[in-house]
Amino acid sequence: METIEISNIGLLFGFLLLIIPILISYFLDLRMIKPTLWSVGRMSVQLALVGIFLEYIFNLNNFWLNFLWLMIMIFTAVFSAISSSKIKLKVIFLPILVAFTIPTLAVLLYFNALVIRLEYLFEARYLIALGGMLLGNILSVSIVGINSFYQNIRSQNKFFSYRLGLGSTHGESLAPFLRNSFQLALLPALAKTATIGIVSLPGMMSGQIIGGSSPSTAIRYQIAIMIAIYVCGVLSVLLAILLSNKKCFNSYGVLKENIFK
Repeated sequence: METIEISNIGLLFGFLLLIIPILISYFLDLRMIKPTLWSVGRMSVQLALVGIFLEYIFNLNNFWLNFLWLMIMIFTAVFSAISSSKIKLKVIFLPILVAFTIPTLAVLLYFNALVIRLEYLFEARYLIALGGMLLGNILSVSIVGINSFYQNIRSQNKFFSYRLGLGSTHGESLAPFLRNSFQLALLPALAKTATIGIVSLPGMMSGQIIGGSSPSTAIRYQIAIMIAIYVCGVLSVLLAILLSNKKCFNSYGVLKENIFK
């Protein structure tokens, strides 16, 4: 069964759905009409341009071009994470870049080689599509993890200093904050994962089914990608926190105040 194309008229009817939130915003004075139109408009233009470019990339399927596009995606995700972070760019840029790049590439290549078993690991359709799913999901996890970690230490500085004063090592003093940050970042993702299939059908699975794949094939892909997303999220949070430590603490193990925006 082939995928049914959405015509321009069909897409127009899709846009007309926006009348509902716009009217609600107008009558309740939510002041969300402009942000709604701006966000949807920006999304539409970006996707249209990306769609044109991706067709070009998919047709060429060149290693360097595929890798370059993936790195552009990673850099975009890094700057998005930093803009949402409460820590200054110069402090957090390199740790976040490494924390996004290494897990994404490692999990992606593992997935392509051993799960899907591609002959060409940098196949554009899989590299870019799966890479986008990994980055989109680890972005929010990393932001929550790193923000909560440093904000909690900042707000509970006396408790942190007390542990240091009792003779705990720097790592031992950080342990409860690290544990709390991981829980805040990852437990919502686990809760969402646990409801997939009964409460919700994820976009990847739905897209494959609409595209004509059998439900069993779509389910296998979805299970594998959800595991990959979770592993990638765990690694990115851990690397972001560990790699940023040297810049965020002084030689005495005390959190620097000048790292915050």
